[in-house]
Amino acid sequence: MRERAYQFRFYPTTEQENLLRRTMGCVRLVYNKALAVRTKSWYEKQERVGYSETSSLLTEWKKEEDLGFLNEVSCVPLQQCLRHLQTAFTNFHAQRSKYPNFKKKRNGGSAEFTKSAFKWKDGKLFLAKSKEPLNIVWSRFFPQDCKPSTVTVKLDPSGRWFVSILVKDPTIKPLPKTGKQVGIDVGITNLITTSDGKKVANPKQFNRLYKKLRRKQKALSRKTKGSNNRYKARLQVAKIHAKIKDSRSDFLHKLTTRLVRENDLIAIEDLAIKNMVKNHKLAKSISDASWGEFNRQLEYKCEWYGKELIRIDRYFPSSKRCGNCGHIVDKLPLNIREWECPECGTTHDRDLNASENILAAGQAVSVCGASVRPEESKSRKATALKQKLRS
Repeated sequence: MRERAYQFRFYPTTEQENLLRRTMGCVRLVYNKALAVRTKSWYEKQERVGYSETSSLLTEWKKEEDLGFLNEVSCVPLQQCLRHLQTAFTNFHAQRSKYPNFKKKRNGGSAEFTKSAFKWKDGKLFLAKSKEPLNIVWSRFFPQDCKPSTVTVKLDPSGRWFVSILVKDPTIKPLPKTGKQVGIDVGITNLITTSDGKKVANPKQFNRLYKKLRRKQKALSRKTKGSNNRYKARLQVAKIHAKIKDSRSDFLHKLTTRLVRENDLIAIEDLAIKNMVKNHKLAKSISDASWGEFNRQLEYKCEWYGKELIRIDRYFPSSKRCGNCGHIVDKLPLNIREWECPECGTTHDRDLNASENILAAGQAVSVCGASVRPEESKSRKATALKQKLRS
């Protein structure tokens, strides 16, 4: 059985809200203190501090008079935040992410509860140190026979409360085979172009609410720092951002689910998105398109439902290669959306041609496991040349 997290909105009572806010405040404090200790230890002594050392420090912090309030909340979320910090450092040392940042109150917060810190009874969720169950809005189907293994409570910047319940879901089963295969080329004007000729327009959720967001941000900038009016204006800005995020997420989930249901094999490009957003002219459009989230959803949904996802090398010339004769043009600027092959004279739609080449490359990998780089890229040629010169 696959693990799956179900997220629901809930409305806490006054007592529950006070407890959860204190818990998140303690989690934020412990995380920041542990991060400061680990950073200081490295810069001053060149020593790495791990999870076990920070766990021992947490025990000492609870004994301090000024930090006695740490004993008033459940100890499980405090230990979990130290584990999350350890994971953040592991990803940093593996060059998968940037150096961990300090948590801020204005970003909301979260607290993770394991089995020893909550009770699941008759479809009701009771958190540690709380007598009443959470008032959860069951907005979608939840497997009744499943028992949660982890519960995460989140407060987003707009003031909404969410609970994420992790279970082993027996309803996730492989989908029936359709016999279809598709190559996908992502873009900005059209979010995706598929090899069967379909184009899905980019909804541009950020641009849709940009004028309203700009007006609210201007009003926020005029408010006095620390005032109640500034707090209200900040909430209004956060609500617009939440609406943009929710709309984008809903659109991507529907799109990726449809692609996975209709196709047995999906081929996509492994783009260097972090490098692409460094282009200040395209950064906002690329971020709004959310290519990374689109690829992430395709990956785990294909794994869930027994479909095959193939990532094509980012240096594969999918746009510059003629899908008819295989000729590769030297240059193809972004403003050229249609081009004619100088060898065979075939006229190509840039995005459609790229998606067809991506599918062909994906099929080659699926059938024979070949490398998706028939011609060596300039980067590999340069590397090989350097190695020869060194030897």
